[in-house]
Amino acid sequence: MTGTIPETDIALDAIQRYPDAGNPSAYFAFNDGNSYFRLPDTPGVIVYRPVGRYLVQFGGPFAPEQARSRLLAGFSALAEERGREIVAVQLQTKDADIYVDQGFTVNQMGASYAVDLESFTLAGTRFMQLRNKISRALRTGLKIYEAPFDEWEPAVRALDQAWLTTKGDGVKPLEFLVGQTGGPYQSLRRLFVAERDGELIGYVSYAPVYGGMAGWMHDLSRRLPDAPPGVMEAVNKAAIDVFRDEGTRWLHFGFTPFTSLTAPQFPGHSKAFHWFMNHLWEHGAHIYPARTQLDYKEKWAPSVVLPEYIAFRHGASLPALVHVFRACNAV
Repeated sequence: MTGTIPETDIALDAIQRYPDAGNPSAYFAFNDGNSYFRLPDTPGVIVYRPVGRYLVQFGGPFAPEQARSRLLAGFSALAEERGREIVAVQLQTKDADIYVDQGFTVNQMGASYAVDLESFTLAGTRFMQLRNKISRALRTGLKIYEAPFDEWEPAVRALDQAWLTTKGDGVKPLEFLVGQTGGPYQSLRRLFVAERDGELIGYVSYAPVYGGMAGWMHDLSRRLPDAPPGVMEAVNKAAIDVFRDEGTRWLHFGFTPFTSLTAPQFPGHSKAFHWFMNHLWEHGAHIYPARTQLDYKEKWAPSVVLPEYIAFRHGASLPALVHVFRACNAV
């Protein structure tokens, strides 16, 4: 007897089969806790989480171009039937038109960043500080290499907990718009570790990116609270060397909200929401450390900045944005 195919496997198939929108974070589609909307006569999926009275959608429809509008219309009908609102986050530029066409308010929320490894180099005065930081970290006796997750899982879990304690009392690990480690899809990820005398000092987990800018995404990164400065940079440099040797072209650094808010606006966008995103860039560190995140990404001189959008079914609203952050465990 043939068993039922897990919904997460269907989501994985969709993001690998239909990567046209070019969402570098598409891999998050099959995170634990996600829900999936499908139509019986239409290929592809919509990924979302029910949070309060909202269905918080991740990315656009992962489907062939001719099916995406139909999926979105079906998802909107589901929300209407359940008495829920829709807010969709991390839409790509190619996603936005179908949302505007179906009456959504679409605003830029931030951007994701990518480095072209074909031309990447740390030579020159621009990267002198980064090179020195990496050298100082390596002089502390670190060993950095790609490692099997199974061998390091207990140490990774312990480091995650130690790292989380530095974020304050009651802080929960982020979900939904960040990746995971472990589980049935770990074999698709790659783990690079920094260790000293067998102790895990820090790690970076890389997730696959599909589509026209295929490569790897710098996802979760953790280090011990007392780790020497430069550990994360040293791990990432080691991973870059491996990826380049393999012929990988793109290293993605993922989405950061409130940043690079200069993309062209879509018809019907909310000027008030755009102002609020700029306000959070200036004053929203207590909600999300966007400046710190961007500082790290800009160290690597990104070649491409990709605007990412948020879409509201019935007009931009602060409650909708709050529910996005609730889905992420950020509030």
